[in-house]
Amino acid sequence: MKFAVLVFPGLTCDLDMYHAIEDTVKQEVEYVWHTEADQLDQFDAVLLPTGTSYGNYLRPGALAKSSPAFKALQKFADSGKLVLGVGNGFHILVEADILPGAFLRNNGLKFRSAVETVTVENNNTAFTNGYAQGQNIALPVASEFGNYYADEKTAQELKNNNQIIFTYTNGNTDGSTLAIAGITNKKGNVLGMMPLPERAVEEVIGGTDGTPLFHSILNNWGEQHVN
Repeated sequence: MKFAVLVFPGLTCDLDMYHAIEDTVKQEVEYVWHTEADQLDQFDAVLLPTGTSYGNYLRPGALAKSSPAFKALQKFADSGKLVLGVGNGFHILVEADILPGAFLRNNGLKFRSAVETVTVENNNTAFTNGYAQGQNIALPVASEFGNYYADEKTAQELKNNNQIIFTYTNGNTDGSTLAIAGITNKKGNVLGMMPLPERAVEEVIGGTDGTPLFHSILNNWGEQHVN
C-alpha cells in the first residue's frame, strides 16, 4: 500500500505521520507538497497531518482551501480512496467542504495539549476495524481550535448515518457538539479527527492506541485487493 502525506505551508507534524506509516505499519510513504497534488492518483491513501497551515490566519485551514491541491484532493476522495485528516488536517477537510461542520475556539479560549480518553463509536469503518465497538483508547490532542461545531440538522444526520466515529469519553473540555472527536463523510472513506493517532504508536512516547487505526487502513486495503 502506498501513502501520501500531503503537506501545506505551516503543517508541522508531517514527520510524525510519515514515521507512523514507515515504521509502524511498514508501508511505502512519500511527502507530497501541496502544489504537486496532481500526483495523488498514484497513491492508495492520503494523510493530512496537523500543524498550523498558513499560520491559521482567518480560520484554521481556511487559506489552505485556496491551494491548487484541493481539486486533486476532492477528486481523490470522490474516487473512494481513503483520506485521513488529523488536527489541522481535520480543519482543512471541513474548510474544503469534504466533511461537514465548522470549528470554534476551545471553550477555555486557549491552546490545550493533553491525552484524552476517546470512545470508538463505530468500528465498522476502514479506519477503525482494528478496534472493538465501544473501546476506550488514549490519544493526544493539541489544539486551540478543537471545538467541533455542527448545527442541529447536521448533528442529527451524522448520528443517523453512523458518521460519528470517535467521541470524548470523560467530559467534553473543548465543547464539541455531541462530544465529537472524529467523523467520516457519508461514503466512509474520509475521516477527520482532532485526536492525533500518529503520536500514539510507541510505548516509549506514551502508548500505542493509535496503532490499530493505521493497521485498520492497511487491513481494509488488503481486503479490497485480495486476489
